[in-house]
Amino acid sequence: MEAAIEILDKNGEDALTFRALAAHLETGSGAIYWHVADKDYLLAAATDHIVARVMADAARGSSPRDVIRAMANGLFDAIDGHPWVGGQLSRNPWQYAVLRLMEGIGSQVQALGVPERAQFNVVTALLSFMLGLAGQYAAGARLFPRDADRAEVRKAHLGAVAAKWMELDPAEHPFVRQVAKVLPEHDDREQFLAGIDLILAGMESIQKLGAP
Repeated sequence: MEAAIEILDKNGEDALTFRALAAHLETGSGAIYWHVADKDYLLAAATDHIVARVMADAARGSSPRDVIRAMANGLFDAIDGHPWVGGQLSRNPWQYAVLRLMEGIGSQVQALGVPERAQFNVVTALLSFMLGLAGQYAAGARLFPRDADRAEVRKAHLGAVAAKWMELDPAEHPFVRQVAKVLPEHDDREQFLAGIDLILAGMESIQKLGAP
């Protein structure tokens, strides 16, 4: 898994072949086929390897809410540091890495005392929001050159988008023109965690009012 992750991080999904992995490990392809069925399995396993580390680190939080926030923060870092993870998570919602995320979030939602009838809705809302981030980063990774300074390229790209938004009819698009002013400089992590906090605030409302 570590060898596959190194190849994926350095050269992307297209570079991950059994031949490349065998060369990296200085072994024969047959030895790899003994343990791994195909590339799809390898990608899913590598993604789960990283998600498992995120969950283990998040488990050190002092409260269920802190653990959920740490999961979200850790997933953000994982997808930012390994763009292919975002692609894999958004491509296959039934893989074990997603199930691992669901179980981790679910256990914390239960610990917070959310009524059982509301637990599935709360967990899927949080999970869907996190996987939405994965999809966004996967799309961004396809837009920008691999060896580019992603922060600078992203800023330039968003600046161009903002400029187009400012050309829209102010009568039809007042809000879009308003947010165009902050789009190029906004902090992705801050925006993402704000969304997590909004969902958690809604969850607290459910606890106070009782499940619908």
